[in-house]
Amino acid sequence: MPSHFARWCTNELKLQPFEKYVGDDPVVSYVGIRGDEDREGYISKKSNIQSIFPFRQNIWSEDVVLKALSNKNISQLAKNYQQFAQSDKLSRLLEIIDEPISMSFPLNQKRDLLLDLDVKAFNKVVFEFLKTTNYPLSNEQMFPVVDNDDILIREDIFNLLRESGVGVPKYYEKITYEVNGKKGEYARSRPGCYFCFFQQKIEWVWLYEQHPRLFHQALEYEKEGYTWIQDEPLSVLIHPKRIIAIKEEHLKRMERIKSNKKSSFLVDVLDDEEDIGCVACFI
Repeated sequence: MPSHFARWCTNELKLQPFEKYVGDDPVVSYVGIRGDEDREGYISKKSNIQSIFPFRQNIWSEDVVLKALSNKNISQLAKNYQQFAQSDKLSRLLEIIDEPISMSFPLNQKRDLLLDLDVKAFNKVVFEFLKTTNYPLSNEQMFPVVDNDDILIREDIFNLLRESGVGVPKYYEKITYEVNGKKGEYARSRPGCYFCFFQQKIEWVWLYEQHPRLFHQALEYEKEGYTWIQDEPLSVLIHPKRIIAIKEEHLKRMERIKSNKKSSFLVDVLDDEEDIGCVACFI
């Protein structure tokens, strides 16, 4: 039976020691990407390590879905769906399965249609397929996660942390600021590293106003031409007029996001002019 390691951080820099630690034992690596994040997590190249995404609608990694839904597997998929699908949905599910993956009907579209119709059936069908492979779950007779159809978003995770007594890191809790009679909110959008290379300018302002000691520790690194921000040293960023301008721009950006009804995905709330970020947050 494989060891089940809860691995909520998918930082590439920490992956090698993790793989060395588990050796050749079969391992299921749980990755905490939320259901409201449109991204994939790291998939190990080692055959004994399998990634599972318990918070998303699709709990399976890309490599597993690619193999399970391949055109050469259509007949077996149909057979498995006849075993696990609800009778009132079976006809439509079989129609989707019978249509081969192509340029006009890509893998992700087929996957999403199947998931939207019946998440549990999809999970059971893929789990059944895994028994024909050498993935860590291939020797398991049961896997409780396949019966889960909950999709956990940011607020769900925060509620779990609060209810468990662990609590939400304070740097994620939004704080109200005011500029020119208007109110906005700021907090961290990424981990709590005060020296993060990819902080938004509004986050540097947050750090300066809420944690001045840590801000000045970061400021001490700016020597001999080195700056945290490509176009602006921190010593300039904290000028009172500059802080006002950054807050005004942040307010405008938040208003644009609300008016466009954009999602709450991390990549959507970042400034379009800033870099996406490092592997610690985006791998």
